[in-house]
Amino acid sequence: MLEKKEKYNVAVVGATGAVGKEMLSILAERDFPLGELRPLASERSLGKEVECGRRKVKVEVLGDDSFAGVDIALFSAGAARSKVYGPKAVAAGAVVVDNSSAFRMDDDIPLIVPEVNRAAIPDHPGIIANPNCSTIQMVVALKPIHDVARIKRIVVATYQAVSGAGGRAMEELLEQVKAVGDFRFPSPQVFPHQIAFNLIPHIDAFLANGYTKEEMKMVNETHKIMGDASIRVSATCVRVPVFRAHSEVVNVETERKITVEQVRELLAYAEGVTVYDHPEDLIYPMPFEASGHDDVLVGRIREDLSVDNGISMWVVSDNLRKGAALNAIQIAEELIPGGRAHGNAAAEQARG
Repeated sequence: MLEKKEKYNVAVVGATGAVGKEMLSILAERDFPLGELRPLASERSLGKEVECGRRKVKVEVLGDDSFAGVDIALFSAGAARSKVYGPKAVAAGAVVVDNSSAFRMDDDIPLIVPEVNRAAIPDHPGIIANPNCSTIQMVVALKPIHDVARIKRIVVATYQAVSGAGGRAMEELLEQVKAVGDFRFPSPQVFPHQIAFNLIPHIDAFLANGYTKEEMKMVNETHKIMGDASIRVSATCVRVPVFRAHSEVVNVETERKITVEQVRELLAYAEGVTVYDHPEDLIYPMPFEASGHDDVLVGRIREDLSVDNGISMWVVSDNLRKGAALNAIQIAEELIPGGRAHGNAAAEQARG
């Protein structure tokens, strides 16, 4: 917990990227008690202005001396920069909330989704890790079920938006859609294959076990966040031609029987979850609806007919918000005395 202050100085590393811009927007939306705002990026962004609500602030170049006087440093610039500058920020007195994979599996660094394991936040050594976007939305939906019926096994297939690969990936999808419409053959630059009107069952590098790094992140991070390494997890991660919001088919096998009605009721009252589950009226979560939404949306809740104690569901969430920027700022709110209640109230007011 940080010392109680009226305002807190915040640095945003990677402030001109897709997640960094989202962080700035959410800081304003949630009325974070912001003192000095220090947007940091590479030399390419020097002099650019970023917006945080009504504030317009010029970007500074990230360097060794960037963190003097900073209380909280939000990192969204990739693992390489986090490994170099995260410890420097801590040495300068800041608490780092890191969105990269740099520290997620370090034993002494908590990996946090506030709705699931906020109790682990006080154990941080100056750095708190933000999980992978696909893992975040899955564990938010599954933790209430695990608490009641104990999950033994998870089989998940993800349908991940191109924004998960950054701004250039979003531009590539748009350019390829236009090219195909003009009967041209687009040449992929960001992705290994054409993404427009296509699916790519490959996110991040392949490992010796046949899974990708993205898929193994879901395995290992789920164990750490849920605090239960006995849960068996199998993931298949697919890139889809959607700009924003990841979708997942999640099948779970539980130790104790839990009904569809019980799951709906649990999730209806779960923090950070909205249930969209009236298929008879064609109501179920979709990326279009999830984009810009803070909650994890869950629908298509039904029995998994292939096992005795099985539940299947469809889980959708904005990967740039809850999957990255929002989760990081929720962690920051937990660091300030009274911050979580204040932030949640602001968010509720924003949602109407």
